[in-house]
Amino acid sequence: MFAAERRQLILEMVRANGAVSLRELARVVQTSEVTVRRDVRALEAEGLLDRRHGGAVLPGGFTRESGFPQKSHLATAEKTAIADLAAGLVEEGEAIVVGAGTTTQELARRLARVPGLTVVTNSLLVAQALAHANRVEVVMTGGTLRGSNYALVGSGAEQSLQGLRVSKAFLSGSGLTAERGLSTSNMLSASVDRALVQAAAEVVVLADHTKLGTDTMFQTVPTDLITRLVTDEPPPHDDRAATELQALADQGVQIAVAGASGNPGGEQVPATRRAPLPGPRRGHMPLRSGAGMGEPTGAERGRVADLRRR
Repeated sequence: MFAAERRQLILEMVRANGAVSLRELARVVQTSEVTVRRDVRALEAEGLLDRRHGGAVLPGGFTRESGFPQKSHLATAEKTAIADLAAGLVEEGEAIVVGAGTTTQELARRLARVPGLTVVTNSLLVAQALAHANRVEVVMTGGTLRGSNYALVGSGAEQSLQGLRVSKAFLSGSGLTAERGLSTSNMLSASVDRALVQAAAEVVVLADHTKLGTDTMFQTVPTDLITRLVTDEPPPHDDRAATELQALADQGVQIAVAGASGNPGGEQVPATRRAPLPGPRRGHMPLRSGAGMGEPTGAERGRVADLRRR
């Protein structure tokens, strides 16, 4: 495929989906990520798209939010690996809240196997994934349906969460930085996510590597309220995402990194793979396996590493 044809196809994919990872672009155009990155730079120079960490978005993508059909086709392998690992954090008989999103929908599919679980959610997709789980109780918030992501938002949703107390909140978003924490492009969604956070003793953020270092309009969870981040391993060339992970760890966020299904094996991520990261801050533990923190050992599909404080 000639460069002009490749770039036209890349541009069409970004226009159709709003945001596409380099990995997905390389798969569709059947070339390497190095070549795709070069094409993306050329298209950015022409003002046709904007680069983001690990992907490309439409110009002005800082404020644009993709709908569910577009998001559901982005980073699917990474979301599967993240959901596999995050499901191991939920214990039998717990009460949790799960926010809206395609990654949390993947998590919900795995939670159907956890007996005695109570899940409070504002997401129709999460509720649907758990609808036939006999031993899981699903509690829906009230609110107004937001069709782009099949979530209930507004004052009705927020009021229904008042007085609620659960052990954990599982949330996704549009971007995550160490400076601002988790953020999203929609004000109503952000407001409900903040109410979900207030109901939980611990906050677990599910975000694939393409969201690391991306900042969007409305903050949902400041960094100091994030207990744990479950993400996938950034590509070796993505120094900025790796640096963002270290910055989050330096602020006390416990980080579990799951390898995508294309990278099978449950071995520990070697410390040498984290070369782009600055050294651990004094008082922090070095990179280590999830088992060192009591992480689930059943997530064999993922490479697991934890960065945490002593």
